[in-house]
Amino acid sequence: MTQTAPPSTPPGKQMLSEQVYAHLRDAIMRGDHSPGAPLKPQDLAKEQGVSLAVVREALVRVVGDGLADRLPNRGFAVPSFSDQRWQEIAEARRTIEPVVLRLSVERGDVDWEARVRAAHHRLVRTPAYVLEEGEYYTDAWAEAHRAFHRTLLEGCGNRALLDTFDRLWTASELARRWSAHRNPDRDGAREHRMLEEAALARDADTAAAVLVQHLTLTAAALTDDSGRAPSAASANVRPVAADCALDR
Repeated sequence: MTQTAPPSTPPGKQMLSEQVYAHLRDAIMRGDHSPGAPLKPQDLAKEQGVSLAVVREALVRVVGDGLADRLPNRGFAVPSFSDQRWQEIAEARRTIEPVVLRLSVERGDVDWEARVRAAHHRLVRTPAYVLEEGEYYTDAWAEAHRAFHRTLLEGCGNRALLDTFDRLWTASELARRWSAHRNPDRDGAREHRMLEEAALARDADTAAAVLVQHLTLTAAALTDDSGRAPSAASANVRPVAADCALDR
């Protein structure tokens, strides 16, 4: 008996859906759609000059990326600042990443040290903001930021732990952009420098403490009503700069 192949998406429609998906994802990341804003399929279809079916397919993919919510009987919307998911992801990262960083500091070899230095240098040298890319930080800086944090952890030598990092990082990308925008005076460059120096000094306690503070301040900016991140003290995080004397 001959089996009938399942219907597939026509190449033309698939290409259109991919284009609309990429456009919508970039627009949300740039801040073109504010937190909590509705994503109306009819408006998006008219804007992009495509069918509702193509837009809905793209929206489903954006929901899968964690960049939008599908609301019962209300269509689609960008997640809000107050969404509990951001705090849950932050809690997971604060629980897992300092442990992995400790392992990395203990196990990392000279090649790992060189990669950490190179990743930090790339991060420092990459512009965080470019006018043409909207109000949030650039894609190039986002990738350099991800590479630096992942390289710090790669010395652990545990692929399962690194895969967990990758999933949590992707899930929190939008929250990171919002957090940076809501707290423009935060000295992230100093925090990253402290992370690099503590890790390469093989000071696992300080490196883990700096990372916990770093992650906590990112999450705190999304819960403070003033739109500014609380200080380390008000976020219940003990400052570590004086303890480790790494700020030069």
